[in-house]
Amino acid sequence: AGTAPNAADLHPVPRSFVDCHASQCGFCTPGFVMSAYAAWLENEPLDKRSVEDLMAGNLCRCTGYGPIVDATLALNGARPTDGEAAATDSARRLRDAADQGALAYEHGGQRWYGPTTLDELSALCAAHPDATIVAGATDVGLWVTKQHRRLDTVIDIGRVGALNELTVAGDTLRIGAGVTCTGAFDAVAQRWPDFGELLRRFGGRQVRNAGTIGGNIANGSPIGDSPPALIALGATLVLRKGDTRRRLPLEAFFLDYGKQDRQPGEFVEAVEIPLDTGPEELKCYKISKRFDQDISALCGCFNLRIEDGAVTRVRIAYGGMAATPKRAATVEAALLGRPWTERTVAAALPAFAEDFTPIDDMRASAGYRLLAAQNLLRRYFHESGRPLRETRLAGREAAFA
Repeated sequence: AGTAPNAADLHPVPRSFVDCHASQCGFCTPGFVMSAYAAWLENEPLDKRSVEDLMAGNLCRCTGYGPIVDATLALNGARPTDGEAAATDSARRLRDAADQGALAYEHGGQRWYGPTTLDELSALCAAHPDATIVAGATDVGLWVTKQHRRLDTVIDIGRVGALNELTVAGDTLRIGAGVTCTGAFDAVAQRWPDFGELLRRFGGRQVRNAGTIGGNIANGSPIGDSPPALIALGATLVLRKGDTRRRLPLEAFFLDYGKQDRQPGEFVEAVEIPLDTGPEELKCYKISKRFDQDISALCGCFNLRIEDGAVTRVRIAYGGMAATPKRAATVEAALLGRPWTERTVAAALPAFAEDFTPIDDMRASAGYRLLAAQNLLRRYFHESGRPLRETRLAGREAAFA
């Protein structure tokens, strides 16, 4: 964002941090400054909540967040210089030029491929069925930096344009496997606000800008947050191998811990979501020790339709309750066709022990998880029929609701 020999010559962003006393030891300052600079370049309107969301991917141990928020808010109304705008435009042009053809690189027995079309990607997956497929590398990157794993063959799907498409056709929303959490946010949040809030809590903006919906599904984590919501919505996964595509219900993709129904040479192409769920029918609840920047202890997503006082449709899915994201099939059966009453809900609670056998770990005990899962159904009951503005987790004040 710019340095200068004299404080008076600083770029407006670090200048604001100096004026608001928003830096002490300086260790975390570059991350905060660059996050503020990104908002500056995009001319984003800023208020306290948007700044907190903007800065959620950064951590400070000494300055205190008040001055950092003040320094960022002080940039409201400021505009990038002509030189900065020109540099941003040049960067976009260079990126567009780089996307015009497939790339390949090999060194020291390691290979990297950057296809640009689905056919190229399909051919590479067939030729290298054991390759690691990478999108944003928010998960795979940690294999390298934290576990020091060697990836012999990497196929990077970030430049495959068809995987970055988000479309609506008839009654289906199709999200390409390469669409980032940020890229999917508007389409999801407009239709299902609770799912949008769940996406917002995935991680900091930096993570959401890189991490993809397809990657969150394909890695098969039992505590991934998007699969429970997508399963509750009745999503279908589209996989491709060679010229052949197959579709399967998303919940059928997860077979066991670390094991998915993906054949050698096959890759995730898209997830398709039926648009038959109203905004107030889907509720998503993420239970974690911290509101922002935390892995779920469990995540529960509910999609019930109540007609004439009875449950006529029910899809309930949880993450963090089993070796995979999983539907609560026995609980669903205990609710379907019955009156939507507190008595019906209470009678369904024992079925959770038939659907799930959670484990003890650093995030929660098995007993806590089971009780919390049951209580989320109770909460869904008490919130059903109330306006979304009264039930959504709108900020940190709801972290322990």
